[in-house]
Amino acid sequence: MKLIYEGKTKNVYENTNGTLTLKLKDDATGKDGVFDPGENTVGLSISGLGRESLRLSVYYFELLKEKGVPTHYISSDLEKAEMQVIPAEIFGKGMEFICRRKADGSFVRRYGEYVEKGADLGFLVEATIKDDARQDPPVTREALAALKIMSEQQYDTCAALTKKIAKLLADDLSQKGLELHDLKFEFGKNSNGEVMLIDEVSAGCLRVYRNGAAVGPMELGGYVL
Repeated sequence: MKLIYEGKTKNVYENTNGTLTLKLKDDATGKDGVFDPGENTVGLSISGLGRESLRLSVYYFELLKEKGVPTHYISSDLEKAEMQVIPAEIFGKGMEFICRRKADGSFVRRYGEYVEKGADLGFLVEATIKDDARQDPPVTREALAALKIMSEQQYDTCAALTKKIAKLLADDLSQKGLELHDLKFEFGKNSNGEVMLIDEVSAGCLRVYRNGAAVGPMELGGYVL
């Protein structure tokens, strides 16, 4: 395998057969040693987190496949904390779609004058540009088109998929006594230009509560799987 990208929580390798391998790390986003899926910097390392993140990702990628949601997932090796995926062309230099059911995290920090933590937001979709130096600024549908990052039609596709996936995951978590507050996803295009879900679906991109308390990254899999 050839290393082609070294990220905060995973490394990406190119395989000789044209697929990619994602190697999930034990690093987690957060601040001052406290886990927070909404942060964009590594805040702590947790032994075994890479494998735990992969277990949850595989579970949800298989669920999404059953529901007809296009993803980049091919197969996994839990012992190595590795996932084989279809190569994808990202939008711009990377962006994320966020679906918010409850006001939390950066949403409250931005709009705290108008909303309290935990307020119901339905399935509100936002988009942000991945840019650590600018703290991942939110961006509108029209601005993305003007910046030539994605077309308005592609935005609509990603937004619709984000909402569909969020509803599927919220239902699944609810059956296990868990409440989804928000999630963040990345999308890319396959070789045919079709939009698909990429990256992972784990505690690193889900903000989940149980009995009013936030669920940690090593706890979530135990409740779900």
